[in-house]
Amino acid sequence: MDIPKELSSLLNEVLSLGGRASGFVAETPLLGSIPELDSMAVVTLITAMEERFGIVVDDDDIDGETFATFGSLAAFVQDKLGA
Repeated sequence: MDIPKELSSLLNEVLSLGGRASGFVAETPLLGSIPELDSMAVVTLITAMEERFGIVVDDDDIDGETFATFGSLAAFVQDKLGA
């Protein structure tokens, strides 16, 4: 599974980015830089990640660093998948 590709697709869908996430690289800032990624969108995105990747995200798993960049979010998913 190409996690960055799947994640960018998911971000496009959940945040209605119109394909902008397809150009995201590891260093692309997310939280605080993308207006569409507000607190409600974070909750929706977590639920969507659980469904898409078949992972379980506990409250203790998440902090601001998780959503800091596209790379940190992709690394989080990879860690949850044990990849």
